[in-house]
Amino acid sequence: MNTAPTMPRLLAANGRTLADHHERFGLMPAVDGPGLIAAIDEAGLSGRGGAGFPAGIKLAAVSGPKPVVVGNAAEGEPLSRKDALLIKRAPQLVLDGLEAVATAVNADKVFLYLHPDAVPAATKALEERRAAGLDPHNITLVEAPDKFVAGEESAAIRRIEGGPALPRDRVVIAAVSGVRGRPTLVNNIETLAHVALIARYGAEWFRSVGDQDDPGTMLVTLSGAFDHHGVVEVPTGTLLTDLISHHGGTDPRNVSAILVGGYHGTWLPANTFGGTKLSRTGLKHLGATPGAGIIHALGTTECGLVRSAEIVGYLADEGARQCGPCKKGLPRLAELLDELAYGRANDPLVKEIRRMVRLVDGRGACRHPDGTARLVRSALRAFATDIEAHHHARCAAADVLVHESRPQSPRG
Repeated sequence: MNTAPTMPRLLAANGRTLADHHERFGLMPAVDGPGLIAAIDEAGLSGRGGAGFPAGIKLAAVSGPKPVVVGNAAEGEPLSRKDALLIKRAPQLVLDGLEAVATAVNADKVFLYLHPDAVPAATKALEERRAAGLDPHNITLVEAPDKFVAGEESAAIRRIEGGPALPRDRVVIAAVSGVRGRPTLVNNIETLAHVALIARYGAEWFRSVGDQDDPGTMLVTLSGAFDHHGVVEVPTGTLLTDLISHHGGTDPRNVSAILVGGYHGTWLPANTFGGTKLSRTGLKHLGATPGAGIIHALGTTECGLVRSAEIVGYLADEGARQCGPCKKGLPRLAELLDELAYGRANDPLVKEIRRMVRLVDGRGACRHPDGTARLVRSALRAFATDIEAHHHARCAAADVLVHESRPQSPRG
């Protein structure tokens, strides 16, 4: 009998082949739908794709004829690498979880929606699985375009239907009407990998580490001003200072701020690090969430307004352009953030930025404008001292005249 992994869990895989997978984790037990849903509920597993919705509730909501299940590994977020790593290092764990939830809802069709870079590893794993007779649902691989909005739930559904990978204005939830009007379950692949472990080792084992309000482990992508970059697996509730110093290999005093949750996330200044934990409950008082497990560090010699302007410019370019907030609001916000970062900041400019944020927030056909608004609001809070410095044509981080440091094209 295989021993349940302690730490790491998802990354405990000691090889990529099916034989390696079974040697480490053992065979998947027979899946009983109600039993699996109950175990996921008891485990307290929340979605690891960004929204953090309870996985058991989402699974139980799928009802109706010929349901569809989608494993989402589009990973269009530029700062995230966790799904790509999971597909390359533990693809069979992902496929176990995908088969398990498909069995639980009696799925008629099952898809794995992938970033282009992950397709070769997934194809090889699926071929090996089929050769062993372990693909009862005949999983179909669908390649996602390398676009930011391509991983949004309704965008994934449209792509699977043969359309563009763009979000649609959702009136009915996917669990009721998704792929071609069928009830559809869309789960991030990290969530599915956790399901595969819960099916093997149980809810009590899953809850034995992490924040008790949001237990288990999570994959975190570290980038920016860290000495160590990459993906780590940590218990939920890990202190931000531990992530920075132990996993990032960097003295927290050399980090002026971190972006939590990615480009739709929240900037947190250094004075918030102490005692703050990486979990939904641990970040709630700061108006932040772990999102898809992204921690991007800003060094003390970097300007947060410049970095924010780069991100907002990217988000404006990546929008679906299907509604007013995306077509007009986000490009205008990008222009304003450029002016704040590279021009002479003043109170009317900041006031206009806040006005534009209010105009785009909550009014888009999808949540892309909302996420951009969240990022901008957090930048105005986190980098208030930088705004004041820019008001006097100085940059606190670089100690240079702002108007002399403006590049030809600030957007990357």
